[in-house]
Amino acid sequence: MKDKSGSIATRLEPRRSKSARLRKRLVESWPWYLMALIPIIYTIIFDYASMYGIVMAFQDYKASKGFFGSKFVAFKHFTRFFKFPGFEKMMVNTLRISLLSLSTFPCSIIFALFLDEIMQKKFKKTAQMITYMPHFMSEVIVCALVVMLLDTGIGPLAKIIEFFTGQKYDTMADPDAFPWVYVLSGLWKNLGWGSILYLSGLASVSSEEIEAARIDGASRFQTMWHIKLPAIVPSIAISLIMRFGNLFNVGFQKILLLQNDLTKDVSQVLGTYIYEIGLRGGQYSYAAAIGLVNNVMNLVIILIANRICKKLTSVGLV
Repeated sequence: MKDKSGSIATRLEPRRSKSARLRKRLVESWPWYLMALIPIIYTIIFDYASMYGIVMAFQDYKASKGFFGSKFVAFKHFTRFFKFPGFEKMMVNTLRISLLSLSTFPCSIIFALFLDEIMQKKFKKTAQMITYMPHFMSEVIVCALVVMLLDTGIGPLAKIIEFFTGQKYDTMADPDAFPWVYVLSGLWKNLGWGSILYLSGLASVSSEEIEAARIDGASRFQTMWHIKLPAIVPSIAISLIMRFGNLFNVGFQKILLLQNDLTKDVSQVLGTYIYEIGLRGGQYSYAAAIGLVNNVMNLVIILIANRICKKLTSVGLV
């Protein structure tokens, strides 16, 4: 019996020591755990608890009756959305702007490599500060600057275009130019901020490894391609997967601030349509159904992107 009880005590000892270490860690670091608790509670309330509202997409929701009193209509709103006359045009507009935005994904990587390889330390910090600043501007300010710069009367960019073409060109009134205005202004706003993740990855590259490659005769380009770029591949893969997961989420705020009557035909996307019928039109169930379709499409795309990235780079979200 003694041997048996002794063996049980021996097996329980690691569990007790682990619990003791956990309690000690909680006591010593409780302020940090408390700080982490705030975003966790926020996420639970606004991202998970609010998912109950999905039932609205299958009802003719009435605020006076609530979720339990509103009439259940199954897939009525989904059918209405897919039969909507402007459905195909809206999806094309959304994909055109999203894919054009996605095509700028390598710019932050190239910029990070450029800063790390070419810029001297003094100028590197200056370039970082200048390119980070636009990220902290609100969309309202960014769009106001874009409209002002492209104004045919006082806009510097409009004057440059007029100088080279010999005629005034109203960029904001050209439907073909709208996707480019949207994407390039977004690139200017987020270029520096998007490079932070890659610069931190490049900082972890061993200087001895780079020096050894230089001694072996490797050029700057070869050093970047064979040493620095592989070091940030995991960061690139995760960022790319996340970008694919937002393929159909074109920000409606910026679209609304930049669009006008002449460009509305090419700027009507899922986000602006949900805003118009949901918040302005009060068709909450219909808007919820479209939002659910949008999220399902994004989920499918992010799963596909994750699977492809795991096969190609052995890096994925799960």
